[in-house]
Amino acid sequence: MQKSMLIQLRIERARNRLHALTTKHENFQHPAVIKQSMVLDELINQYNSIGEQMKKPIG
Repeated sequence: MQKSMLIQLRIERARNRLHALTTKHENFQHPAVIKQSMVLDELINQYNSIGEQMKKPIG
């Protein structure tokens, strides 16, 4: 499986978990929600980094 596709799946799972946590805690400031938001941010940054690497010219 391509690295970008794997990260996309991880992003989707992290996003779903974040949604579940916000529903459960009903508070965006709950530590579990903040932590999961940071996990999602990191995955998105990784995905964007891969996209930038693909745009760089070879040579």
